[in-house]
Amino acid sequence: MYRVQKSLALLLSLATAIGGSVVHDDDSFQPDHILRVTAQNYTEACNTRYSVLVNGTSPGPELRLKEGQVSWIRVYNDMKDDNTTIHWHGLTAFTAPFSDGTPAASQWPIPAGHFFDYEVKPEIGTAGTYFYHSHVGFQAVTAKGPLIVDSKDDPPFHYHEERTIILSDFFNETDKKIIDGLTSTNFTWSGETGAILVNGKSRQATNSTGSCQLASICIEPGLSYRLRFIGATALSFVSLSIESHDVSIIEADGHYTKPLNTSFLQIGSGQRYSVLLKAKSEAALKKAGKRQFYIQITTLERPKTLTNYAVLHYSGGTPADLTTVPSSPPLPTAKTVQGWLDYKLESLHPDHAFPTLNEVTRRIIIDVHQNVSDHVIWLQNGYDWVQSFPQSPYLVDIYTGKLNTDEVYQRAISRGHGFDNITRTFPAQIGEVLEIVWQNQGTFTNGGLDAHPFHAHGRHFYDIGGGDGEYNATANEERLKSSRPMQRDTSMLYRYREKTKPLAPSGWRAWRVRVTDAGVWMFHCHVLQHMVMGMQTVFIFGDRNDVIAQSDPVDAGYLTYGGSAYGNTTHSPVVRHYFG
Repeated sequence: MYRVQKSLALLLSLATAIGGSVVHDDDSFQPDHILRVTAQNYTEACNTRYSVLVNGTSPGPELRLKEGQVSWIRVYNDMKDDNTTIHWHGLTAFTAPFSDGTPAASQWPIPAGHFFDYEVKPEIGTAGTYFYHSHVGFQAVTAKGPLIVDSKDDPPFHYHEERTIILSDFFNETDKKIIDGLTSTNFTWSGETGAILVNGKSRQATNSTGSCQLASICIEPGLSYRLRFIGATALSFVSLSIESHDVSIIEADGHYTKPLNTSFLQIGSGQRYSVLLKAKSEAALKKAGKRQFYIQITTLERPKTLTNYAVLHYSGGTPADLTTVPSSPPLPTAKTVQGWLDYKLESLHPDHAFPTLNEVTRRIIIDVHQNVSDHVIWLQNGYDWVQSFPQSPYLVDIYTGKLNTDEVYQRAISRGHGFDNITRTFPAQIGEVLEIVWQNQGTFTNGGLDAHPFHAHGRHFYDIGGGDGEYNATANEERLKSSRPMQRDTSMLYRYREKTKPLAPSGWRAWRVRVTDAGVWMFHCHVLQHMVMGMQTVFIFGDRNDVIAQSDPVDAGYLTYGGSAYGNTTHSPVVRHYFG
């Protein structure tokens, strides 16, 4: 029966794959979008730091794609010394195999002075809110921008206009100094977030001088708006509320939801939500006596709480005041709601593909905790992962035969928990249905805990909830009887307390995944500091034959660093157009 399931799953996957053709992307080739990555001094929040930028700004320009339609995005690495990539955060596995943008996993990074043409094709039914960012080192703190996938049909909800609101962090130290401190035997923390930026803008109450301003979200009285919130922070897990306005959630991570009314949002790094906001009428504004309301953003689960603001401003009156910062919060200071939205948020349309417990072929439990040895690291099942391991990208090694997927799978199965400690990967066969449990544990030294926004590349997962203590499959299945899990690509592993006993369980998050698309996919905490400190792992879906069958034999230019698939000033790239 299992072989039949695998064969059917592979046939379905192959039905979507197109061999494409090898094309010389010369001057006659016109990409749909062009992004240029640079490094330079840049001013945010009344401070200047040396930062990696996209098209000279942070955030970079908004990209708009259409579901079911192929788009080519050319990324130039205009930096002098550093590699880069761009990852299309939340887009599913139906990109070309080397277009996920993960160095050491699915592609060689783009060398300085080179460019790479990414081919992306959002799936039908995944219209929604996404973003792009570098996946090298700490670059994503500034090298990012919004990405919107428009529906081929009218959206299921009516609204007059939309606004995109991207949240990010500011750190005083440079990327290099932060990484050096985090990875040194003389461990040095990055410091806490200096500011929460909204669309690249922030101002503190202490900024008595300087030209920085609060971000302004301008709306018209009486209209309805779709607000697209993007959690592009490096570290911060935030609570966000709009003074005197409630909203209704209609989308999470690229999937429409049944409307859910709320007075606040909790947004972890990597998460996205769309909400509907009904603007006040002129009569209501006159009664309120103002046309400007604060958007209050508060950090959660950090040693110190930081509250920053943006402005929701109604047109038709005096210009927005973007320099006055409240001396005290206009709204109550937020606290973490553990398990927010768990078992409450549901898909707008029935999802008959949700795998039941009976369909699960294997459960993988991933224990995560911090450890202090010669330096401070984060471990998954006893191992950390950094970009220097492996020495070449896994996907490249699969194509060249250097990585034996059959041996990796047998070792992982024989060890009992599905993890191959030699390659530090979790392999799975096409047709399997995995239940993946992230189990939070107290730090080995003092039992300390943290909250983690876990993100999966490749196929979206079904989020089947979370809770305190240790995962109990039977108890959770009872809770699922009254809930229809959403597909997500980033969800929160809560900590439930600041400390517990060393290695004691304190919080879990569980997913279910149908293994349908061959490839190499990163699964990781989306806090940049934690990633640098080893909180990443890799899932290999399918064996070598599955990978090659899904995408055809690959061209040699993809298999070497700076190969012919990467263009520069002397030659155009030789690129496989996978979708024709």
